[in-house]
Formats: sequence, structure tokens, C-alpha cells
Amino acid sequence: MELICGEEGQRLDVFLAESIPGLSRSGAQNLLAEGCVTVGGLPVKKNYKTRVGDVVEVRLPEPEPLNIAPREIPLEIVYEDEDVLVINKPKGLVVHPAAGHWDDTLVNGLLYARGEALSGINGVLRPGIVHRIDKDTSGLLAVAKNDLAHAVLASQLKDHTMARTYEAIVCGSFKEDRGTVDAPIGRHPSDRKKMAVTDRGRSAVTHWEVVARYRGYTHIRCRLETGRTHQIRVHMAYINHPILGDTVYGRKKPELGQESQCLHASVLSFRHPRTGLPVIVTAPLPPYFQEVLGKLEPLK
Repeated sequence: MELICGEEGQRLDVFLAESIPGLSRSGAQNLLAEGCVTVGGLPVKKNYKTRVGDVVEVRLPEPEPLNIAPREIPLEIVYEDEDVLVINKPKGLVVHPAAGHWDDTLVNGLLYARGEALSGINGVLRPGIVHRIDKDTSGLLAVAKNDLAHAVLASQLKDHTMARTYEAIVCGSFKEDRGTVDAPIGRHPSDRKKMAVTDRGRSAVTHWEVVARYRGYTHIRCRLETGRTHQIRVHMAYINHPILGDTVYGRKKPELGQESQCLHASVLSFRHPRTGLPVIVTAPLPPYFQEVLGKLEPLK
């Protein structure tokens, strides 16, 4: 793969991550460390600063053999064709293998259900995974079945043409019917496991609107303009309306029997990677969410 630099003074790993759909910055650094990238035919380091007109050659290594065990896990597939499938992920299911969850994840279930019919761009631990949602968030997740679909969907995710809508129950009452939170999100300065609104963070924009008001709580719908880690959870806590049950960013004591966030990805829309036609997939509110709403007192 040959790329031509059009910007002066950009770190090479950043340039690669921005130029190759589906490639993360850490993935770009791995390619550089393994000698898979040259500039003008010569190897360079990850902190090399680009020059306009640089010819960057990238050799993508052969996929590593997949050592993740397929496992029969019930999956609700709500859309599927030869390129893409969309899963309605249940609350409590981890998306991809990591410490503590090596054989009970969505990826394990996908490998059992679809074998090798998944893209390999994101590496051996995340076959087919274009984007992810938190373990305790339910709802829609797109999965690519080949590298072409993965590259196109990742590009849509990057330029914000893949639209994602969530529903949440938050603490407190809003005076307005709708609004926007525009606040940068980055790693928490003292707790690296958390995210936070910080001046050093990346741009993050969440649009919200009230669905229904209850005594002490509000049912809202959120549309993501960007897709930062924990974005809705961080933004809602930032405006003093943390998500019900979110003991990481909100109230520390569980309320109404919820020990994790009431957050559901209800609508996912994108352009089909092969045909370009619009695809819109919806997922109704899951039972846990409806049960919580049933416990609340509506405001008249």
C-alpha cells in the first residue's frame, strides 16, 4: 500500500491511523515497530514527522492465526447480509476478549456462529468489530464480515456518517426539552481507568432530548456526533445528570436495583459498504430498561 503525505510536520503514526480505515494509532505503531513501514524506501521511527510529498509504503502483515475459542453464546442478529451483520447486544456481555473475559465475549459467540466470515483489520482479538459498546450497555453493534466492509464502515464512523442513537434514564430533571453537550473527553488525570471532560481531551459532542419526565429522573434520547469512550456517561455526569445505575461516573450507591448504567443503543444507521444504500436498524427497549421505567412516577 502506497500513501502520499499532504501535511507537513505530522507524526507518522498519526498519519497512518488517519489514512488507513480501521487502523488504530497503536496498530500503526506496531506496524512501524515491525518494520512494515518505509518513507522513501527507508525505515523510520513512529515519531518521524511527515513532509509534504513523502511517499509512505505500508506492508500489511499476514493475519495471525486466531487462537480465540469459538463458544456457543446466544446472539440476537437483527440484520445480516454478505457484508455486514448487526447484533442487539444484551447488557452484561463483553464485546471482545480481554483480561478476565477470554472465552465468554461477543467475539467468541461470533466465531461460533459465523466462523471465519469476519473481517481481520482490527486484529486477532477483535475480528469483525468496527466499534464497540460497554459491557453494561445494551443495544446495536455493527460487525463487518470482510475487510472491504470494515474499511468502509470504519470510514463512516470516523467522518460521523454512521449515526448512533441511545436511550438513557438519567438522574434529576431537565428544564429544557433538548440540548447539546460540547465538551472534550480524555483520560481522567488521576484515574486512568476512567474518562473525563478535560482541556487535553478530544472533541466530543452529544445531542440530547427529553422523552419523558419522572419524579427524580428523566428518560432521554441521545445522538452521538462523535464517539469517544464512555461519551454519554461522561457528558451526562458533567452536566450533573448522571445515568441511573452508573456507579463509576454517577451516584455511588445503586438506585432502583440498578448497579450498572441504564443505557441502550436503540438506532444504528449507515450507508451499505457495497451498495451505498441507507441501512437503518432499530432495537426496542430491553426488559431491564422497561422494568425501571415501570418503577418511576411520571410527572404530569
